[in-house]
Amino acid sequence: MSVDLDKYFARIGWDGGRAPTLDTLRSLQHAHVLGIPFENIDVVVGTVPSLDLSDLEAKLVAGSRGGYCFEQNTLFADVLEQLGYGVTRYTGRVRVGARPGEIRPRTHLVLGIEVPGGIEAPGGGPQGSGGRYLVDVGFGSTDALLEPLPMFPGLVREGRGRRHRLVLEEADGPAPVWVLQAARSEDAWTELVAFTLDAAPLPDIGVANWHVSTHPRSPFRRLFVQRTHVDGHLALDGTTLTRTARDGTVTVEQVDGPEALRELLESEFGITPPPGVRPER
Repeated sequence: MSVDLDKYFARIGWDGGRAPTLDTLRSLQHAHVLGIPFENIDVVVGTVPSLDLSDLEAKLVAGSRGGYCFEQNTLFADVLEQLGYGVTRYTGRVRVGARPGEIRPRTHLVLGIEVPGGIEAPGGGPQGSGGRYLVDVGFGSTDALLEPLPMFPGLVREGRGRRHRLVLEEADGPAPVWVLQAARSEDAWTELVAFTLDAAPLPDIGVANWHVSTHPRSPFRRLFVQRTHVDGHLALDGTTLTRTARDGTVTVEQVDGPEALRELLESEFGITPPPGVRPER
C-alpha cells in the first residue's frame, strides 16, 4: 500500500508540480513541517505508534493528529518515492542535551534523498547527474530543518531563517559519522543528530520505534507536542508551553488541567487527542 497523494497534499495545503525536482522537494518539506504537528500522544497513553502506511495515512493524513520522527519520516519517504525520488533511510543518535562522550541509541530517523538532474554544489551550480540531500520532517524543534540540506560536509546553508551544516567525525569503525548541526547564534553550533550512511532496513526502524515508545527511561514517555508556523513555533513539554516568535521572543506559560490541555491541543496545535491524555509534570 502507498499513501493517497491527493489526500496527503490536501492535508498539508500543497498544490505544486509533481516532478521530482529540488524545488518540489523544498516546497513539500516546508509544507509538511507547517501542516503536520510533531507529537507523541500515543506513547503517553500507552500505545506503540504503528508505522504501517495505512495507519499513518489514517492518523496523520485523514485524522487531526501528528506524529514523531518514525511516523513523519516514514510517511514522507513513501510520498517522495511515489514522486520519483530515491530515498535512503538512516537511523541516527540524537545529540541534543547529550553529555560529552555519551553514546545514545539510534532513536531518530532521517532521510537521504536523491534528486534527479543535479545537486547544488558548494560553488553554486549543479554537479554531476544527481545529488543527495538530507531531509528530516520529524525533528520538530526550533532547530529543525525546514528545507533539504545538500550533503556536502562543512557547507553552511540558510533555509527560511535557520542555518545548518553537516560535519564529518572520525569514527572508531569503518563508517564516518555525519553530524547535523544548527546555528543558534553567529558562531555557536548545536549538534542535533549523528548518523552513518548505512541504510536502515524497515525491521530495524520498527525495533527503534518500539524501543522509544516502551522503554521506561525513554524521554517520549512524557508529553511532547510541537508545531511550526510561518510566524513562530509552539512547544509543549509536559505542562510547560513555550511560544517562540519569529524574532526570537520567547514566552512561557503553564497548562492547568486536562480540559485546558485538550483545548490547547485542539485550538493551537490542530490536534484532536484520544481519551486519556493528561498534563504531567
